[in-house]
Parts: sequence; structure tokens; C-alpha cells
Amino acid sequence: MEPILQVKDLTVSFNAFAGTVQAVRGISFDLNPHETLAIVGESGSGKSVSIKAVLGILPKNGRIEKGEILYKGNDLTKFKEEDFYSIRGKEISLVFQDPLSALNPIMKIGKQITEALILSGSVEKSKAKAKAIELMEAVGIPDPELRFEQYPFQFSGGMRQRIVIAIALASDPELLICDEPTTALDVTIQAKILELINDLKRKKDLSIIFITHDMGVVANMADRICVMYAGRIVEYGTAREIFYEPAHPYTWALLSAMPDLDTKEKLFAIPGAPPNMLMPPKGDAFAARNKYALQLDFEEEPPYFKLSETHYAATWLLHPDAPKVEMPEILRERIARMKEKEAKSNGRAE
Repeated sequence: MEPILQVKDLTVSFNAFAGTVQAVRGISFDLNPHETLAIVGESGSGKSVSIKAVLGILPKNGRIEKGEILYKGNDLTKFKEEDFYSIRGKEISLVFQDPLSALNPIMKIGKQITEALILSGSVEKSKAKAKAIELMEAVGIPDPELRFEQYPFQFSGGMRQRIVIAIALASDPELLICDEPTTALDVTIQAKILELINDLKRKKDLSIIFITHDMGVVANMADRICVMYAGRIVEYGTAREIFYEPAHPYTWALLSAMPDLDTKEKLFAIPGAPPNMLMPPKGDAFAARNKYALQLDFEEEPPYFKLSETHYAATWLLHPDAPKVEMPEILRERIARMKEKEAKSNGRAE
């Protein structure tokens, strides 16, 4: 199956007063049709910058240093601003992190959706209102005819996020990018938004890139996961491989810090802070925060080691000559609990 999107060796930098910020450093990934790819990592790891590069919306001080971004075989790094008009907001749509900022506070919700429909060219002006109400129903807005005439401040946070999703779907896109769409929402509303996105994916055959810092959010969302740290993808694989067979110490740390209903001990916190990307450290960028780090980690950046046809990790711990290191006990116990629950669930299903 030919990927709908391929990112190859992408490097993105920003000019800052203090120097050059190396935000993204040679990342590669692909997205298959009708697949959900999650990009996970702490704030500042380069997740959103990567997607802004894909959409051609980097700020003026940002630039793509090298790499290719192939969408349906076309290299988007070669596109001028006007070339994006036929793709951005039409074939590729973006759901923003903060719906309150994404929506115009002094414009009625209905007008904002109909504008998106008309600008995308997906519907005639005379039919835009009916289509907007249909979209509002599709994303679960109650009384859409009444809500059509209301303003953003009259909607809850979860309802505003549904409206932003409706606007993103106005052009009937093939690729939907969700940039931390549940960050500002409480847990119960988060679950409903994630369920909505999954439902829309099935109904509309969408391909989705889902950006988040929360491993718990992607557990039931992603087909494959890229784990990013300091501008690099440090591990990638299927969702099952990342959750059940993680190999990079940073992935171990993220999973260990994720609470679940069986957590009794104090939550794990990753020590230290991410590196300053004005001066990326030599070697493995996570080494200073990694209690399993080898001397080599401070001297040379690790390559990707292959664990399966779909699973790779960039850590010297996977080198044949490296000392044998087991993942943290807290994580081993959590994985054992997950496997036990899965086995019980499969037993009930049979």
C-alpha cells in the first residue's frame, strides 16, 4: 500500500536572537491510507513544528533545512504559498489545540462553518447552511439549528472542540491532523472527543496524524506511534509494540509516568529537563536524564536498531555489545497487568 504521506530526513530550524534553534533533526515517518499515526513527546520535542512544516505554515523565522515531505508523491517542501491553496484546508485539514483561539469570538458559529464550506469549494453557497447543520449533527452538537445562530462563548470547551472538528471536516479532507485536540478538556470530555474522532475516521475513511504528549490518549487511537525527543524520533512501531515491548528509555519513562486505575505508588516523574535546542547535546539527547545511559550515549548519537519489521529504536542499549538492562519494575508490572486484562477480555469475548 502506497503511503499517503512520507516525511524523509526532515530538518527544521528557527532563527532566534540567541542563535539557531534546531527544532526538528532529521525525522522520517510515513502515513498509510485510513491509518492513525500518533506522534508523542514532551512539549518542545518538535511534534507541532513537524506538522507545521507539512502544512507550510512555519513562522517567518522558521525554515526547512533539508528533507522531503511527499504528499501523494508531490514534494511539499518545493511548494510556494499559492501551491498550498489546493491542499491546505481542502485535502489536508488541521484541528487546533485551543478551540477558543481557533474560533472568531464575534462571529456566529454557523457563519464560521459555512465560510469554511464555501472557501473549500465543497458546496454551493445556497446549500452551505444545510450542509453546516449536517456537519454539526455529525460531530454531536445538540439542537444544531438553534446552535447555528450562537457565538463561541455560548458553547462549552468540548462543544467548541466539536465545532473546530466540524470546520476541519468541511472540505471533506483525506488527511486530518489533530494537534493536541484534548489538552484543555477534562477527562470525560476527552474520551468523548477521542471517540468522535475514531467514529469519523471509520465513517469518512480518514487518515489521521494525532499529536499529543499523553500516552494514555493514544492507547485506543493509534495504529502506529512515533516517540519524539529533542527533535528526533527515538522509537517507532505499532501501538502494541510501543505499549507492550517498548525499547527506548525515554519511552519507558513516558509509559511509567502514565497513571492507570491500578496505580497505587507515587507517580513516576522524568528527572531533569529537555535540552536547550540552541545547543543540542552531543550523543543521545536523553542521556543526561537517563539512569541507564552508557558512556557512549554522551559521545555518539545512536542509530536505529531494528526489533521487528515495524519496530525501531535509537538507543545504544540495543547494541549487541551493550550490557543487558531491563525496563523499570513499575513498567514491567503495568505491562503484566495490561496483558492479564487483555487475556481476560479475550476470554469473555470467546
